Amino acid sequence: MTERRLTITRAVDTAIRAHGQETYPHECCGALVGKNDGVTAVVDAIVPLPNTTEEGPRRRFLVRPLDYRQAEKQASVLGGELLGFYHSHPDHPARPSQYDLDHAWPTFAYIIVAVAEGTARDMTVWFLKEDRSSFDEGRLHHGENTDSHPAPAVHR
Repeated sequence: MTERRLTITRAVDTAIRAHGQETYPHECCGALVGKNDGVTAVVDAIVPLPNTTEEGPRRRFLVRPLDYRQAEKQASVLGGELLGFYHSHPDHPARPSQYDLDHAWPTFAYIIVAVAEGTARDMTVWFLKEDRSSFDEGRLHHGENTDSHPAPAVHR
């Protein structure tokens, strides 16, 4: 099997890490927006989403249907598509949990950033296996910004 890869701009990397640090000790979450030509997927913007879980935002995140629809709409406005989601793991490794597996949707990329004591550390990307049994770790590639706009995060 070919290793799956996701390219993110440096501005997106910075924005995801900053979001994780801002929400620490709670989990942050958001949508990944960009383009996918079937060979290369490039994330050039994020849409931070509210963490509305009733289980407690310290160890869980939840994307509600309304937030999902808003993320799709914002992706369209930006001229891209919804490529996946990101979230943080406060004081835990950047590896998917059973909860992440139970709530993952096929075809999307999932970026996880580990935030240790308020500082963003490792960032990884994961793809749900076709049989939904587990995730495959992908390769997160850092590319240059695709345009001159310094702010990839879209705040609603």
